[in-house]
Amino acid sequence: MAANRNLTNLNNKLSLDNEKLRRDNNNLTVQLGNLTQNYTVLESKITNLTADELETQRKNLTERIQDMETTWNKLNVSRAQWSIDVYCPKTNNGRQCNACQNGWELSGSNCYVYHNAAPADRKTWEEAQQVCRGKSSDLVVVHSQEEKVMRKLSGTDGYWFGLRAEGGRWKWIDGSNLTESYWTPQPPPTATDGQCVMSVQNVGWRSVNCTEKKQWICIMKVLSL
Repeated sequence: MAANRNLTNLNNKLSLDNEKLRRDNNNLTVQLGNLTQNYTVLESKITNLTADELETQRKNLTERIQDMETTWNKLNVSRAQWSIDVYCPKTNNGRQCNACQNGWELSGSNCYVYHNAAPADRKTWEEAQQVCRGKSSDLVVVHSQEEKVMRKLSGTDGYWFGLRAEGGRWKWIDGSNLTESYWTPQPPPTATDGQCVMSVQNVGWRSVNCTEKKQWICIMKVLSL
């Protein structure tokens, strides 16, 4: 009889434990479902937030592009008016257009200007190129026609033109290859980075440090109407 009571008590205890485990399992299932739902909601919020941020960035970028286009259009109008005033100055008889700006020399299809600067106003190669760029031009690239222009140089201090050493090669600033040269002395010097080329009257080309201060020559295409 005692053994039967013990078995009954044990069975009841196991039943209670099993019921507790079932309830705990149900609770965990509910909690897992809640967590899954919360995760889905959070993920949706993150997605919406990201979409809002992207839309804001898109609007900001669009506004910046529109502002830049407006500025660019104003600049083009200003440059166009500047070109008209420079190449076609007003006279008593209206406007009279010239192939080159005032102070520039016409040779073939190009215009040239010689910056015969006093020693205090001379420029490094890079500075000279910046001055030319500010005039919508470049340091002159010397081909056969341009060499004729170079012979009109004055003085013995030399003029910068558009040739310098880059990556162990002599390179023109317009990307063309060096096919003709007038080096003094011959043969051509080694193209060492930091070296630029100047032309000296009645002498020829010389390689010197790009930081030296020299006179310079700019070139641009003639006015095309």
